[in-house]
Amino acid sequence: MPEPADFTQASDLPISGADQAGVRVYNERLALSLVRRFGQLSKIEVARMTGLSVQSTSTIMNRLSEEGLLKREAPLRGRVGQPTVPVSIDPEGAFAFGLKIGRRSSDLVLVDFAGKIRDGESLDYPYPTPEELLAFAQSALPRLTARLSPRQKARLAGLGVALPFQLWSWSDEIGAPAGALDGWRSLDLAGELGRHCGLPITICNDATSACAAEYYFGDAWQERDYLYLFVGDFLGGGLVLNSSLYLGRTGNAAAVGSMPVPGERGLAQLIHLASIYQLERRVADAGLDPSSIWLTPDVWADFGEPLKLWLDEAARALAYAIVSAISVIDVGAIVIDGATPPSVRQTLCLLTAAELEKLDRRGLSDVRVFPGVIGPNARAIGAAALPLIKNFARDRDVLFKEAASEG
Repeated sequence: MPEPADFTQASDLPISGADQAGVRVYNERLALSLVRRFGQLSKIEVARMTGLSVQSTSTIMNRLSEEGLLKREAPLRGRVGQPTVPVSIDPEGAFAFGLKIGRRSSDLVLVDFAGKIRDGESLDYPYPTPEELLAFAQSALPRLTARLSPRQKARLAGLGVALPFQLWSWSDEIGAPAGALDGWRSLDLAGELGRHCGLPITICNDATSACAAEYYFGDAWQERDYLYLFVGDFLGGGLVLNSSLYLGRTGNAAAVGSMPVPGERGLAQLIHLASIYQLERRVADAGLDPSSIWLTPDVWADFGEPLKLWLDEAARALAYAIVSAISVIDVGAIVIDGATPPSVRQTLCLLTAAELEKLDRRGLSDVRVFPGVIGPNARAIGAAALPLIKNFARDRDVLFKEAASEG
């Protein structure tokens, strides 16, 4: 089994003063992260990967099992000595709600500790208004909560919300009447939701939330630093640095949709060239029905030439944006996910990589482009991942700040 290059060894951390509580929690979360990434691990394997003693690792793993976060798997026999007993993430260990607010619909999902959607409800609309979204959340949350057992309710970590920031500024692209979205300007969304659900609320940009899903539940964990691009109704991005989700000063890091790139009529924002709403317009202009784009995002109709033209334009624009991004932040990979069928994501990755080869990248390191694995539900799953990351991920800075403040 390969060693994970992106995990800081526990033995390298400071262990004195106010940091001791942070080290203990960090080590627990480091063990959880290793088990999550590799699927199943024994105490000896975790000890080897972290640099902790087998005794310390055993104490940590036993505590996590007692807390219901890890579960024992079948013993591995056929080796010398006692059978090795691996552990894995217990899906019942924790739960979180995720609310995705999109251009055409909203999804409220219940996600377990393994990243699986257990339950959910959806709302379709021509454009999102605060009143309609709050009414949906306030009615759906109690219904979903009522279907949980008492033990599951006690393990709810919170409600994460994913939505485009400054939603009111995209009225034309959304197709909303003038002024219909102005209510978002002054809405205290966290306060309104918190009053009705009684859970901690975390609000994040929708593309960053999708990045959180890939970061916590996906396959990109082997990359220490990567830029994540989510091709949705509106294209957006997320950023992982030093194996941690990076939000930025205002929570709007990697807002690549606003990046200027060359278009047919000069410079344009990336969001206007690589977003699905542009594909929808191309399909409609060709006299085809675009409804499968949002009704069945895993399986699209055969859009033929409009899809080809959109993919070509999006790939060129993404390639320019990637070159600009890696000129500033030396990431090793680009992950492209989206509300598209897997075959479309794969094609977009291949076309983008091909366009990158055409650009002058002298002075820049090579970068790998590959598709994300979460797909159309990434924003909703990522919204639910936010409280899980806050409570269980190995964010060193947050942990030591919390430990110091508590001390």
